[in-house]
Amino acid sequence: MKNPQIFLFIFLGFFIPTAQSQRHMITPEFLQKGDTVAIIATARKIDATTLQPAIKLLESWGLNVVLGKTIGKEDHQLAGPDWQRATDLQEMMDNPKIKAIWAAKGGYGTVRIVDRIDFTAFKKKPKWICGFSDVTVLHSHLNNMGIETLHSLMAVSAKTASPEAIESFRKALFGEKLEYKMPAHAYNKTGKAKGELVGGNLSVLYSVMGSKSEIDYKGKILFLEDLDEYLYHIDRMLMNLKRNGYFDGLKAVVIGGMTQMNDNEIPWGKDALQIVQDVLKDYKFPIIYNFPAGHIKDNRAMILGKTVSIEVGATGSTVKFE
Repeated sequence: MKNPQIFLFIFLGFFIPTAQSQRHMITPEFLQKGDTVAIIATARKIDATTLQPAIKLLESWGLNVVLGKTIGKEDHQLAGPDWQRATDLQEMMDNPKIKAIWAAKGGYGTVRIVDRIDFTAFKKKPKWICGFSDVTVLHSHLNNMGIETLHSLMAVSAKTASPEAIESFRKALFGEKLEYKMPAHAYNKTGKAKGELVGGNLSVLYSVMGSKSEIDYKGKILFLEDLDEYLYHIDRMLMNLKRNGYFDGLKAVVIGGMTQMNDNEIPWGKDALQIVQDVLKDYKFPIIYNFPAGHIKDNRAMILGKTVSIEVGATGSTVKFE
């Protein structure tokens, strides 16, 4: 052979795993009785009285609770000005006594503070960031750092969440097995897939595109949910993801709650799930619809960044976290 070095490079290429397959996510330490959880507000304002059910819930699990300085603070809609919410998050992330940080409430505002945060200490010893909706900003930002996070109910939801959602949150925090079985849905696309779970709120994912908080979709299983959007907005956001190739390398899609959607005087003509079905109809990967997560009472916990196996069959679906 004229150039054995080229042959050796090509030969070894068959055995060298890709960068994607080598990606190793960091799992924060699971909680134990006696650990401390901080409840803070990175977005909308909330008072301590409203959080009493969440505090009692954590205490019933043998955990201690610390309320952040943002609880009870007010700056119009927000739980204090940006600097104060950022400072509260920073202090809780850097405090070694805090083992998990639970977002009190969603709404809007986390994206205004994420670039103020110094993640240096957190990356050395990460802890669980818990919540959903607006917290998708942190889920995505930390996913890029290779750190797993917990997509779960908010602290404000402790009073109204289903028993199944609450139990799934406890299991996730304490490192117990997570596995979900769902009945079949008419729109489901059957198949099997295994990959890293990413995603969250569609509107928030859409809003961080092009920023350093944007996640890498390739080779992943994408979870999406949303609330209180106009139906044509859902179509517009999904079309943007499609046109930019975000769906091209996916292994599967999981659609959670698409709740309380709005329509115009002249109807769009499809509901939210039909819009998703229309946009994704040409892709071959499996799709689960009506997964119990999102802006619903039965908001099951999911570990983002964790490898999951999904199986979508004619009679039902399963999602298993490894």
